[in-house]
Amino acid sequence: MRLHRVGGKGGGNGGGDEDQTGRRRRHPLRRPDYPRRGRRGIRRWLPSWRQLLLLTGAGAVTVTALAAWLYATTEVPEDLNAFATQQNNVYYWADGTEMARIGETNRQEVPLDRVPEPVQWAVLSAENETFYSDPGISLSGIGRAVVSMATGGDTQGGSTITQQYVKNSYLNQRQAMSRKLREAVIAIKLDQRMSKRDILAGYLNTSWFGRGSYGIERAAAAYYGKDVSQLNPSEGAFLAALLKGAGQFDPALGEENRERAEDRWSWILDRMVKAGKLSAAERAGYTEFPEPRPQPKAAGLSGQVGYLVDMARAYVEGHSDITPAQFDLGGHQIFTTFEKPRVTALAAAVQEATKGIDPNAREADKLLKVGAASVAPDGRMVALYGGPDYLKQGYDNANASSVPMGSAFTPLVYAAGLGQGVQRQRGGSRSPVTPATVYNGDHGVNVMTPEGPYWGRDGKTAKTANDGGRSWGPVSLRSAIEQSVNGPMAQLAMDVGLDRVQQTATDLGLLPGSMGELVPAFGVGNSTPSAIRAADAYAAFGAKGSRTDPYPVLRITRNGEVLALRLPTAVQALSVAAAGEVDAALKGAVRGGSAQAAAEAGPDVAAKPGTTVDRTAGWFVGYNARVSTAVTVFRADLKDMKLLSLEGLGGAAPDTLDSELPARIWTSFMKAAG
Repeated sequence: MRLHRVGGKGGGNGGGDEDQTGRRRRHPLRRPDYPRRGRRGIRRWLPSWRQLLLLTGAGAVTVTALAAWLYATTEVPEDLNAFATQQNNVYYWADGTEMARIGETNRQEVPLDRVPEPVQWAVLSAENETFYSDPGISLSGIGRAVVSMATGGDTQGGSTITQQYVKNSYLNQRQAMSRKLREAVIAIKLDQRMSKRDILAGYLNTSWFGRGSYGIERAAAAYYGKDVSQLNPSEGAFLAALLKGAGQFDPALGEENRERAEDRWSWILDRMVKAGKLSAAERAGYTEFPEPRPQPKAAGLSGQVGYLVDMARAYVEGHSDITPAQFDLGGHQIFTTFEKPRVTALAAAVQEATKGIDPNAREADKLLKVGAASVAPDGRMVALYGGPDYLKQGYDNANASSVPMGSAFTPLVYAAGLGQGVQRQRGGSRSPVTPATVYNGDHGVNVMTPEGPYWGRDGKTAKTANDGGRSWGPVSLRSAIEQSVNGPMAQLAMDVGLDRVQQTATDLGLLPGSMGELVPAFGVGNSTPSAIRAADAYAAFGAKGSRTDPYPVLRITRNGEVLALRLPTAVQALSVAAAGEVDAALKGAVRGGSAQAAAEAGPDVAAKPGTTVDRTAGWFVGYNARVSTAVTVFRADLKDMKLLSLEGLGGAAPDTLDSELPARIWTSFMKAAG
């Protein structure tokens, strides 16, 4: 009997073909029934409800998986962008007013407690009213941003404050879908990790407010000249308006900006009322737009400021644990010792005294350099003159250590003799000297050692040299200081011992690296201290021998926290008696000696001029009860610092002392501000 196959060829339900045994052979894959068979017209292209469910489910699974993967793989960065953390270092005058703001980013961080609550709510009302209740993101806002991105629009709309903080601090400003998605994920995680107040503080400290200002503290200063803590709700509403786009809302940039700013300012105040953060009565009091001040000019480094800033920074780096790299991150407030009136007066004194200098008309006037420093008895640097303009000459003449001090060094020799006595015989006992001790004041006499005349390496005997070649005959040590007779000081240094004089100079604050060679010229100033160190050394004579290293910074903070700074302490560099005798001689020099030009500066001044044998430097150093000031002039090409003669400077007669110009500067300054 022949058996027939059921559902012959082409029969059955179409689920597959049968083999010869009658078993069904299933196809490994089936093509989706789309376009749908058995349907005509548009119904052929409409999916079935089963297909719609399948498509929706697959999409949901895909989106969920993508979101889970993105959440798992996106980490909150450990460090903020350098852009977000970089701040200015701000330098202040001694009276607390701002001197300079240094750094690429004009930003200064403040704690949220410093921002008045109405100002906080002005920002929240404008940008994210639900900030304290949302999870860090706005789903509707993200949806709008995605649609806008897909259509080529702006992706920034709809972001919460947390998202904006993430963008400012962790990501970048590029408009891209990937950045927007990462921003949302990090915002969610950050909202779980940080308190809302910390997020708000971070946002306010990193946002751009225009006029070169990042952060609300600098914005308050830029627009209203205030600390943020002094802002009222109306001013806060205007600053909040700037977050929408400072370039479109700063009234200083045009009338259209003003109209936009006033409209948004008013809208923000109304929103604050609606949110219950500003009463209707308070709102009624804010009817006039809080006009920002004109855009201020940034404080720069021109004039003397650059020299002062360099000095202060170098001191901080050398006397604290702050590294240069940490300092460059900014956020420091450096409170200096510099007094603006004195700095201004010193610069004015230099400018007035050098009016007759004409490098175009006289060769002797070319390459003239003036350096000056004024130091208080407690070591505070109160004024410097480093050069004509820091932006034109960065080299600081006040801190130069290449100019010989000349005869302005002799009071230090006198102090060493009074304190340590002399030894005229090798191996013999030391004998005391007094102001009345007499030395040979003639010009050109041999400089003596216990064994006889001092012979130099050139095979010649060293001889004394007085200004103008004048011989004074027998002269007391005090008179030698008062009249600036150099010969006795050269011999006194030999009798005391050049090494002992060097030690006294070091005790008085001259740096070892500035000490000259220990030869007879050492006693008459072959050492090259800066004007700062010279002024500080002289201050000890008027302070009964007490001396403090010069310092330019009182304290330093970072974002309000005081940082450790190693400040100098006073030391007793000379005995009270020795300091008193030097002080008396220097006051005598003003009353009737070589420093009489200084008498105009007041009845209590003490001073000493300084010249060199080769006429390459002129000095004038002196003090009163308040400050000690040193002024030096020299001629040099800063490329090689080779010193040139000062003869004929300003058209002066050949026999004019090289201390004449610094004496005029010193007297003018001390009279005005000393």
